[in-house]
Amino acid sequence: MRTTADRIRHTFLFELTGMAISVPLFSTLMDTPMDKTGVLAVGMSIMAMVWNYLYNLGFDHMLLRLDRPVHVRPPWMRCCHAVGFELSFMAVTIPAVAWWLELSLTRAIIMDAGLAGFYMTHAYIYNWVYDRVFPMPGAVAAESVPGE
Repeated sequence: MRTTADRIRHTFLFELTGMAISVPLFSTLMDTPMDKTGVLAVGMSIMAMVWNYLYNLGFDHMLLRLDRPVHVRPPWMRCCHAVGFELSFMAVTIPAVAWWLELSLTRAIIMDAGLAGFYMTHAYIYNWVYDRVFPMPGAVAAESVPGE
């Protein structure tokens, strides 16, 4: 499994790259001032970093309980991972988005669904790249074993 320091690096870089792309994008799409969208993004980012750490730790422990190697993540598993994270996180963020941006609940759901779609795509690509740049301990040796 990953170390705590690695999980913190993973989470911080994920949020940083996500905000760098999503704040200007959603500010433009929602016709909302960038400073208001930026403050919302920072607040959601802090919530997401805590949830990301706990969710990924729980996901890895689930894999261990299922007797699956934590460093083997086929595309279907990466999709399940991203969808599960976003759905669970949306339950918290929809009311925050509606309140902060003074939107109806319907518009907040639409915006949060757009953010979730963006972040699911970001999560899939980011985690794939992250695992290549910072492989898990034992992943290199395990990947070189024929037949696995």
